[in-house]
Amino acid sequence: MKKTAILFADGYEEVEALTVVDLLRRAKLGCDIVALDESGAVTGSHGIRVAADKALSQLDMGEYDGLILPGGLRGVNNLAADERVLALLRDFAGAGKLTAAICAGPTVLAKAGLLAGKKATCYPGMEDQLAGAIPCADPVVKDGNILTSRGVGTAIPFALALVAFFNGEEQAQSLAKTIVYQ
Repeated sequence: MKKTAILFADGYEEVEALTVVDLLRRAKLGCDIVALDESGAVTGSHGIRVAADKALSQLDMGEYDGLILPGGLRGVNNLAADERVLALLRDFAGAGKLTAAICAGPTVLAKAGLLAGKKATCYPGMEDQLAGAIPCADPVVKDGNILTSRGVGTAIPFALALVAFFNGEEQAQSLAKTIVYQ
């Protein structure tokens, strides 16, 4: 089974984060909620507190096939300020593993130096923070092992694109049908 880690920092955007976790788990893909600190729980931008599966200090890159960043401006700022996150993103991308982000999250990929010359999307109006990327307005953009998306309204297509990345388009479409998406 393929396994991903989604990094939660205080201020994460709940819909973007939890939609991804839910749909990946429905698709029988492992998806651990990883908190930046050791507190065991993370509070979202709208006050929803979620228990983490593990702390970033416990993350072993070798057991994961992908790393995902949700949006939420305060959460993204917390992720971008953590040098461990930037190093981990570089390691995942360098190993050819899935490296994905939604909403303001792609700006962290840019800060890590991963978007130069790559097609990417982000929350509208933040394109100038994509550092050398080729900005696109599509809901979800895949360029190699980098997957980006725009925001809350694209959380389901983003999660389905993650499923397709690992399990193929047929399973993603089957899941979309199961959840009555479009």
